[in-house]
Amino acid sequence: MVDSKQRRLHRNLEDPGEGQGSGAHMISTARVPADKPVRIAFSLDNASDDTPSEDAIPLVFPELDQQLQPLPPCHDSAESMQVFKQHCQIAEEYNEVKKEIALLEERKKELIAKLDQAEKEKVDAAQLAREFEVLMEENRTLKLAQSQCVEQLEKLRIQYQKRQGSS
Repeated sequence: MVDSKQRRLHRNLEDPGEGQGSGAHMISTARVPADKPVRIAFSLDNASDDTPSEDAIPLVFPELDQQLQPLPPCHDSAESMQVFKQHCQIAEEYNEVKKEIALLEERKKELIAKLDQAEKEKVDAAQLAREFEVLMEENRTLKLAQSQCVEQLEKLRIQYQKRQGSS
C-alpha cells in the first residue's frame, strides 16, 4: 500500500501537470490517504497576480518565495509535523543566510568604494608629488636667477658709485 502511494507521489512529482489544464498542480503524499490528496495551487507562468486566490496557503515566511514556503502539515501525523518543523527551521536558516549575504554584499560595495577612493587618492598623491617636484625645480631655478640678479645689481651699484666718485 505504501509503495503504491510512494510511486504515485514520485509520478506526481515527475509530471505534476498531468491531466490538469488549469495550471494548478496536485502532489499527493504518502502520509495522506489516497482519497484525501493535498492540493497546492500555484502558477508556473511569470504573470504576477496582485490579488491572492482564496485557496492560497498563508505565508509562514512572507519574505520567502511562494515555492519555498513550508507546506502546512497534516496535523494527524507526527512525521508530517516533524517535517513541517524541519522545513520551518530550514526556512529560518535560509532567511538568515539571505540577510547575511545582503549585508556582506553591502559591505563589499562599501569596501569597493573605499578602495576606489584610496586609488583615486593614490593617483592624486602621485600627481601632487610630480607637481611638487616640478615646483621645487622651478623654485631652485628662480632662487639661482635671483642670486645672479642680486650679484649683478651689486656690481652695477659698485660701478655707479665709482662713476659718481670719479665725476
